[in-house]
Amino acid sequence: MNEEEKKFFSVNEAETLIPKLEGMMGRLMGLHSEAGRVRGLFQEEQRKIMFDGGRRINVAELGDLKGRLEGLTTELRAGINEIQAMGVIPKDLGQGLVDFPYLLGDEEVNLCWRFGEKHIRFWHGLDEGFAGRKRLPER
Repeated sequence: MNEEEKKFFSVNEAETLIPKLEGMMGRLMGLHSEAGRVRGLFQEEQRKIMFDGGRRINVAELGDLKGRLEGLTTELRAGINEIQAMGVIPKDLGQGLVDFPYLLGDEEVNLCWRFGEKHIRFWHGLDEGFAGRKRLPER
C-alpha cells in the first residue's frame, strides 16, 4: 500500500474492527502455532537424515510434513493479506498484535491492539513496537 492509499483510523473505527479481528487473529494464531509445531517435526526429520546418512528416511512422513507446512503457510499468507486489505498491519502472530495507522495530532503513529483486548487504549511511534506502547489520551 503506498502512502496515498494509506488509511488512517480513528479510535472508534479501529474498535469496530475488533470483533472481526478477534476471529481472524485467533485463527491465524492457531495456524502460526501449528506451523511452528510442524516445522519443528520437519526439521527433526531433516536432522535425522543428516546424522544418519539418510538410512532411516520415512519418505511418506517427510512428504506429509512438507505438504502440511506448505498448506499452513498458504493459509497464513491469505489471512495476513485479508487483514492488510482492511488497512490494518499484522505485527506478531504469536502474541496477536496488530497496528492501525493513526494521526495523533500531526504525528503519524500506530494504534496498538493485542488479541483479547476489547478496546483500543494504546499507541506507539512508527519506530517503536509493543514495548513502546503508551496510553492514549482520554477522549
